[in-house]
Amino acid sequence: MSRKKTIWFELQENEEIEDCLKRMEKEGYQVVGRKEEPLFEEREGEFIPIRQIIKFKGVLK
Repeated sequence: MSRKKTIWFELQENEEIEDCLKRMEKEGYQVVGRKEEPLFEEREGEFIPIRQIIKFKGVLK
């Protein structure tokens, strides 16, 4: 089974950035990018930001 050359790793809710980077390294990927996206929730007709989604782009070593 071949692995993807590029994959996005999402930081889990209760995970530190360092832990995510170690997880990537363990799976054989190297960080080449990062992106952040806000996560909103609708309350009473208004969109309220509840947290930031952080993703790291990894390439196969």
